[in-house]
Amino acid sequence: MTAFDPSLDLQKAIRQRLLASAELLALVDPDAIIDANGRPERMSCVQLGEGQTLFRRWDATTHATLHVWFQEPGLVQCKQAVSAIVEALRVDAQVSGVLVLDHFTCHDLMVTQTRYLRDPHASFSHGIVTVAGIMTARAA
Repeated sequence: MTAFDPSLDLQKAIRQRLLASAELLALVDPDAIIDANGRPERMSCVQLGEGQTLFRRWDATTHATLHVWFQEPGLVQCKQAVSAIVEALRVDAQVSGVLVLDHFTCHDLMVTQTRYLRDPHASFSHGIVTVAGIMTARAA
């Protein structure tokens, strides 16, 4: 592998694909798709969250977690945004080719799980999107 962590390349690719989604941008301002910690100060918001990489000899599977926040009494807008994210992050290398990133090539990218959490005070909706990408290091 390389001296770079594939989760950073994957995070950059995820953000680029989200910013290219007109469906998502109709619900979330582009400046609110961010890498940040804690509960967001701006609503609505997509936070590029935690990452994990499982290395193998020739490739790695990199996982990323996105947190989707809306100020709403239910989950409607949150679920709409998550649906847009799922569509934006669907990459099948056999159909559309690989994603060539700064230090890695992503051969497969897909959402593996979505979850929705209710705020006990009925002020916010919170969606969690888990993403996985199969990554190989690019030659230097």
